[in-house]
Amino acid sequence: MPHHPNILFLFSDQHNARCLGCAGHPDVKTPNLDRLAAEGMRFERAFAQNPICTPSRLCFLSGLYAHNHGYYGLEGPNPAWLPSAFSLLKSHGYHTGAIGKIHTPAGWIEPHCDCVRDVYDGNRDYQKYLEALGLADKRDDEALAEWRKISPRGQGVDARASTMPLEHSPERYCSDEAIRFIRQRPADKPFFLWLTLPRPHECYTPSREFWDMYDEQTLTLPPSADDPLTDKPPHVREMLHQRTPGAKMWLFEPRNWEQGRRRVLRGYLGCVTQADEALGRVLSTLRELGLERDTIVLYSADHGDFAGEHGIIEKAPGLSYDAVTRIPFLWRWTGQLKAGRVTKQLVESIDVFPTLCQLIGLPAPAMCDGRDLRPLLTGGDTTVRDAAFTETPWGKVIRTADWKLVHFPGQMFPEFQKPGFSQKPGFSAEVGELYDMANDPWELRNLYHDPARRDQREQLTRQLLDWLVTSTHTMTVLPSRSPQTGEEVPPEKLLAEDGRLHPTAMRYLAERRSCAYL
Repeated sequence: MPHHPNILFLFSDQHNARCLGCAGHPDVKTPNLDRLAAEGMRFERAFAQNPICTPSRLCFLSGLYAHNHGYYGLEGPNPAWLPSAFSLLKSHGYHTGAIGKIHTPAGWIEPHCDCVRDVYDGNRDYQKYLEALGLADKRDDEALAEWRKISPRGQGVDARASTMPLEHSPERYCSDEAIRFIRQRPADKPFFLWLTLPRPHECYTPSREFWDMYDEQTLTLPPSADDPLTDKPPHVREMLHQRTPGAKMWLFEPRNWEQGRRRVLRGYLGCVTQADEALGRVLSTLRELGLERDTIVLYSADHGDFAGEHGIIEKAPGLSYDAVTRIPFLWRWTGQLKAGRVTKQLVESIDVFPTLCQLIGLPAPAMCDGRDLRPLLTGGDTTVRDAAFTETPWGKVIRTADWKLVHFPGQMFPEFQKPGFSQKPGFSAEVGELYDMANDPWELRNLYHDPARRDQREQLTRQLLDWLVTSTHTMTVLPSRSPQTGEEVPPEKLLAEDGRLHPTAMRYLAERRSCAYL
């Protein structure tokens, strides 16, 4: 069996890519991730394909866009037909493990894991660990007890220090289990470990040690913190309710917007630093065991968090904004990849799976939508893609180096279809967003209805549609015979092995323009 390097895939839930010391954040403390970036490579323009947990995780682990794997919600049937990084690496001799907030469809990756430790499901490993210690009543990472007193649903988005001792926090549990996995790995096998921490996703309840690192009164609010949202779509403007006096989201004093948002930002940054500390413990174990040169390490997150941007708390409605769609993306392979590099090239979460395959010398599944990032990781600055995409069932986003377009179907806003709306001066029933990211990186001015930007809007809309059409996998292409000559159409002319149209298919169809084909 050929020698393959280990893979340590570090992951967190809801980490705003700006909230890293190495990314220039003025307050956050992330010494371990900063060191990882300095020893490896940081991607400034990496994007998740979906803005919520489960669909995004499927994109990472399968290499497929959401419209191809079909998951847009947090639950659903086991997609057993869908290959994953776990199924491939396990079949090639890797010792595999998934530890933390796994949050993928039940039964999808578990059969391909030698070790599973789950902190997300209340009936799983971490909960049992706490029950054995008599600490289950102190758990406050999944829901705030103060919130449950007033609402049976949700988690609560206010913030405070955790009552759970640090040594028994979910981050410490996950890092302890990861260290155990690495130390007890079979000597004759490489390992693939996905360590996926549950925070900084709310609840914003870092351990006291990390809560006390930040003073909420002196924290730097983002430049868009007071965005009036006047030019944003209706569902975004609805978030203004968070700022209204008497908003029921506040559980702790002072119960007002200014102090509440600062308290939440304090809790969020504390959770980021607590995650950084846990990841640093695992990275130190690699160093202690002499495994750094033989281990590919990468860090990312399933999506971001507003962290006060646009005056919004949490991640909804995050489809439109870099705060949620842009993700941290750090890679290190000591001695193999050039250290200390930063690139602005566009990359996507679906690129992780095929890139790992290429780095370790294994073939990626043909159906992967992702691209190989080796040209960037090895020191080049080649353009791998000219656009990145994020999608939900009700909206699609195209992000280029300088522009962003957000498309919503008209049916999403039925109130605008009512008689009388179209007669209002300056009214447009079409809802969308367009941002000049080169000159407006905080997305403060929506140019969607600016007549001077009409050509830019139409060009991006066409590019978005072209992406959706050409990237969608198909099962068959009919008919199998040319309607003009009756000759058999070679399958390779139309459908490639991965289920997408062959690169020559469009030309082939154009040469035979007919309604039967087009």
